[in-house]
Amino acid sequence: MNILFTSAGRRTYLLNYFKEALAGSGEIHAMNSSSLTPIIKVADKFTESPLIYDPSYIDFVLDYCQKNKIDAVISLFDIDLPVLALNKKKFEDAGVKLIVSDYEAVAKCNDKLMTYITFCETEVKVPKTYVTLKNVIRDLREGKMSYPVMVKPRWGMGSIAVYEATCEQELRAFYKKTLREIQKSYLKYEAEAEKGYEILIQEKIEGQEYGLDIINDLSGKYITTIVKKKFAMRAGETDAAEIVEYERLSNLGKRISGLVGHIANLDVDVIVRDGAPYIIEMNARFGGGYPFSHAAGVNLPLAIIKWIQGEEAPQELFTPEIGTIAHKDISITVL
Repeated sequence: MNILFTSAGRRTYLLNYFKEALAGSGEIHAMNSSSLTPIIKVADKFTESPLIYDPSYIDFVLDYCQKNKIDAVISLFDIDLPVLALNKKKFEDAGVKLIVSDYEAVAKCNDKLMTYITFCETEVKVPKTYVTLKNVIRDLREGKMSYPVMVKPRWGMGSIAVYEATCEQELRAFYKKTLREIQKSYLKYEAEAEKGYEILIQEKIEGQEYGLDIINDLSGKYITTIVKKKFAMRAGETDAAEIVEYERLSNLGKRISGLVGHIANLDVDVIVRDGAPYIIEMNARFGGGYPFSHAAGVNLPLAIIKWIQGEEAPQELFTPEIGTIAHKDISITVL
């Protein structure tokens, strides 16, 4: 089996997990819009791809799949997901399994306003959210909301352009700053669809932060939820965490699975305030918190390979060692 990772970036550990799971029975391929990446030292084959929003991108990926006998494609980048999801049938017609959730599920994660809408009329708690500066300032002045508030891109990732405002002057300044930063980054592509509504203002939720790996099979059937108590964050990713038993969050994971309808992994950030969990963010892909689940004995890469082959994945692949504590480190790769 040959697996292609698109927008592979620097997630060498994930490619290594799949390499170990393949155990020599296939190749790991990777592509990225820049060859300045440590992935080139890990992948069996690497190619530089067009930018995701280049009109030739999908044809480039499909052509690569055909020439290299690729069996499955996995994306590791949020912006890549909707582009691939909209072209799922093309991959199916080419005999390639696209391990990407349907467009609707991806949209519920990438679009943070859609995340709010998905849950706000259910029992699942989310921070109070505004999409216009005028409305949030009105409610803040009338005492219906209180500072501090979080200013963030509606289609955000990696903690880019996220700010905490403690007064109206800061709120107005950070709103403008966030808008400028969106336009200067790759966040501008999805934001172009909703001009004037590119920024969210949310109540700040304070409490203990947790990460969830909500695992579904490739048909969208719920499998399990792995709960991680976070100790440290860096650049929007979990840096240190412990695998814990937390029944309420496990049950929440099952509920989210049904509401989102993803496949494979759904990475979810949760903050528990006064015993109540709030959904902060979701990513319909392998997130930066998955390595902690893997370190505790979970093996989703092997499960995915088995599912692609039409086999059952044993429960042991989804059973972590509770109490496992792990911390990411920093290593240097000579290119």
